[in-house]
Amino acid sequence: MKNLSFFLFSAVILGISAFDTCPRESCEDSCKNRCGKKLDKSYGCQCNPHCERFGDCCKDYHLCLYADPSSNEVIQPIDEPGKDISNEEIKAMSEKIYELDENRAEDSDIILNKQNAAERTGNKEDLCDEPLYKYVNEEILSRPTYKAFIELTNNYVRKTGTDEEYTPEEIKEQEHFLKEIMKTKLMKELYMFFHKKEMYKTEKEFVDDLQKMWFGLYSRSSGEADSSGFEHVFVGEVKKGKVSGFHSWIRFYLLEKEGLMDYYSYNYDGPWTSYPDVLGKQFHWDGFFKEVGSQFIGSSPEFDFSLYSLCFISRPGKLCKIRLGGHELGIQTYEWTKSTYPNGKKYIATAYPVVSTSM
Repeated sequence: MKNLSFFLFSAVILGISAFDTCPRESCEDSCKNRCGKKLDKSYGCQCNPHCERFGDCCKDYHLCLYADPSSNEVIQPIDEPGKDISNEEIKAMSEKIYELDENRAEDSDIILNKQNAAERTGNKEDLCDEPLYKYVNEEILSRPTYKAFIELTNNYVRKTGTDEEYTPEEIKEQEHFLKEIMKTKLMKELYMFFHKKEMYKTEKEFVDDLQKMWFGLYSRSSGEADSSGFEHVFVGEVKKGKVSGFHSWIRFYLLEKEGLMDYYSYNYDGPWTSYPDVLGKQFHWDGFFKEVGSQFIGSSPEFDFSLYSLCFISRPGKLCKIRLGGHELGIQTYEWTKSTYPNGKKYIATAYPVVSTSM
């Protein structure tokens, strides 16, 4: 108690607070001096434990978890996730992931038929008569991480607003997928990267966090738990009559094979001459249009999962600059801000390659 009292006294004298960066004009959306306070409708967001239930927490509410309840002041400064990870370290780590993707497709495993590029992506013109995938060596889809990934894709209802609930079997499938990808060199390398940064003490802690941030359910519409980061990014959703998310080449190929995917055109073709590559495209998914959907092509499930996780943990809600085979690319991630999981952590809202020639 003496040490805590001394620290609190020192914090007050020195003015230490994790909220010191809150600009005066935007403090009404901050938890500065408001941790634990009762509902106050004059503010646009709240800072008490009930806010997690109602989805109206302030963006910096997670800092309150380290606050002294009697004073509502933070007793030690808390660094934002990834603050001590440099842009160059992220690029170096992404290159390692690229090099270690042993399950990627070989050049002969996939033949694309890109056909025509779209000048205006919003025109909804079907410029391509043939499917995008002319040939895929389906032996690669029988590899353990691919099989585990594919098993997950039928666990969701694509229309937002429909309540989702995992069965015990579906939770086992999530755990199996994570177990399989953690056997790969690139996922072990990713864990060690964050472990050396003292962000995760054990591999189990890392995997448990991945399961929460990717598979945790939240509401994108009418209050129902109808979405997750994994569903949005890899499986795809339909919201307000449009395709949302959907950044998996494996999922696209399988649906195209079933006749449920109509490839319209492409608007970006990456500079890579082998797989993984990146393609930005327009398509129609069984009645619903996607104006611009970017996907890695020919990558393994663990490659996509690791890159998006690297960027979400290191640069949550920001443009994350990576490097693959000497070529730079952006990964954009967004946090789900209306609800959190334990310790005030944010779920993944989305993650995708930024298809821009300016990167």
